[in-house]
Amino acid sequence: MIKDLLSKSKTTISFEVFPPKKDDDFQSVFTTLDALAKLNPDFMSCTYGAGGSKSKKTVEIASYIQNKLHIDAVAHMTCVGFKKEDLETNCENLKKEGINHVLALRGDRPSYMSDEQFNGREFFYATDMVKYLRENTSLQIAGACYPEKHYESESVQSDLAHLKEKIDAGVSFLVSQMFFDNDYFYRFLEKASDVGISVPVCAGIMPITSAKQIGTSVTLSGSSVPKALADIIANYGDNPEDMRKAGIDYAVRQILDLKEHGVDGIHIYTMNRIKTMTEIMGQI
Repeated sequence: MIKDLLSKSKTTISFEVFPPKKDDDFQSVFTTLDALAKLNPDFMSCTYGAGGSKSKKTVEIASYIQNKLHIDAVAHMTCVGFKKEDLETNCENLKKEGINHVLALRGDRPSYMSDEQFNGREFFYATDMVKYLRENTSLQIAGACYPEKHYESESVQSDLAHLKEKIDAGVSFLVSQMFFDNDYFYRFLEKASDVGISVPVCAGIMPITSAKQIGTSVTLSGSSVPKALADIIANYGDNPEDMRKAGIDYAVRQILDLKEHGVDGIHIYTMNRIKTMTEIMGQI
């Protein structure tokens, strides 16, 4: 079980991958997985499209990771993407493939989803899904956490209170949202401990290898951009190769510092980029 792996003294290194957006590109993901597996991650998680549009492919990818590559797989699932009936079907599919871990998320509202569909969802928060999974399956459940607090939360303390509820509902380990200043993560760990949160926590690291990432995934995550990273973008943003190298160096320095502090795990958002991940893993 991943929670046992995370409880050991060694800092684990894990990867997040995603199904390609275009069906025609789907087979290429297995070549990517083969290459990433050679970097020896401790486990790998797989996302799916907005509203669960790639949920079947997520199961297929997770099965390949678990059964072909023999690496523990974590399948993402969101409240936005599943009704109870869909969730039960998905869990049965996971069980058939021998997949024991899921990451339960609230999920963002897809642009195509109507107000009626969004407000009529059966699981409003990740905690609701965690409770259902805990009561109806034998899956090991991971949850998300936000070192800088969730952007919708009123305060850090209220965010931590909701996180504690989610853990008490059945979450066995946490994966953090991306952050770019390790001090935020260390402060989060201290505050989480103060409210009785003791499950292992994986630090979420996103290598920023192009300037446009700041305007997409980073903006959506609500993560702040420290001056050191902003300076890299200002200096190298117009030169793709220099920006890529500087972004990798920044991520490597983050990871090495986290390892020196003995964090439970580091979860790298790979963006399915083999070259970038090979260079990072060669330096940590």
